[in-house]
Amino acid sequence: MLYDHILIRYGELSLKNKNRKKFIYQLHENVRTKLINYPELKIKNSRDRMTILLNGQDPEPIIEACQTIYGVQSLSLAIKVDNDTEQIKHAALQALKEATDARTFKITTKRADKDFPIGSQEFNHVIGSHLLTNTEDYTVDVHHPDVELHIDIRKQGTYITSTRIKGAGGLPVGSAGKTLLLLSGGLDSPVAGYLMMGRGVKLEAVHFHSPPYTSEAAKQKVLDLADRLTFFGNEIKVHIVPFTALQQKIHREIPYGYSMTVMRRMMLKISEKIAAKENILSLTTGESLGQVASQTMESMHAINEVTNYPLLRPLVSMDKEAIIRISQQIDTYDISTRPYEDCCTVFVPNAPKTKPKLDKVKYFEGLMDVEGDITDIMNDIETITFPLKQEKDTFADLF
Repeated sequence: MLYDHILIRYGELSLKNKNRKKFIYQLHENVRTKLINYPELKIKNSRDRMTILLNGQDPEPIIEACQTIYGVQSLSLAIKVDNDTEQIKHAALQALKEATDARTFKITTKRADKDFPIGSQEFNHVIGSHLLTNTEDYTVDVHHPDVELHIDIRKQGTYITSTRIKGAGGLPVGSAGKTLLLLSGGLDSPVAGYLMMGRGVKLEAVHFHSPPYTSEAAKQKVLDLADRLTFFGNEIKVHIVPFTALQQKIHREIPYGYSMTVMRRMMLKISEKIAAKENILSLTTGESLGQVASQTMESMHAINEVTNYPLLRPLVSMDKEAIIRISQQIDTYDISTRPYEDCCTVFVPNAPKTKPKLDKVKYFEGLMDVEGDITDIMNDIETITFPLKQEKDTFADLF
């Protein structure tokens, strides 16, 4: 049987009411961009689903690509026929026979076209009787069938499906603005970026590079992580911040226990300036509450105070095992665990303050003249852009 369509269901998008058109349009653009290497496809969207006309293309790589697109709740291979009972019977029989190792079935009819002369329940019996008459060793099981044939009768034709493949869910990337991800090169921050994409957010990234204390291999690790993340949503700009001089200054002039707090505040100051320049409305970090000294409630409070930008922490309640599991699923784990350190491990005090006092932080910080340093940094930032990936890949375990 030649399946000639893929059906995409929206899931969460269906709850958007008056804003639904905006979300559906963004999903359509994301699907179109992801499948740009398949010019033969025809993509159409409606209020509650999207259809892809295959035009003879192999559906497997197309399904695999669509599974990584946020906003896709589920997918099904489908065959489209006219709203004719005999054509539907024939197609349903073929679909049943192609179902591997199936011995029980269920028919579910949805009659969106009310001009079709047979009601849904009656049509279930019509198709079920036809299948039982023209096959052997099949029985009906309405509770736990091996295969459930869905018959969707619409004005433009009838779609018949027998499988439902899980998609990424969430919201289409680009439907909820943009955030600047502080990308360190460790396990946490790329997972944080991935999860923000799932809420419809586009990513840009900032990385603080401190040569010669951090190597070119450490920088490349971060670039590879950004490149990997493009597979799930959008092209990503990475802003490489030359941080050595300011980090050395912090190490010289700030009391040892407070240097980590001040360093993180400087990172947010610089990130805020980049965000303003790039018209970005929030910052995102990979912080998880209590994981390290800079991620206690007191430290977060002292560090946050330096910026008015929303600071998003999608991992804040997750433990390390959960973060590792996601990093393995999205293929960032092996990159993140390469043995190259980032600038957050440079000049780390043996006993950083886990409960820094904000008044002391501001006092010590006020003793430094950093405005000139930050201006120099902003003038020397290197920006590298990674385009959205369209190539075939497999994430069956993730979805």
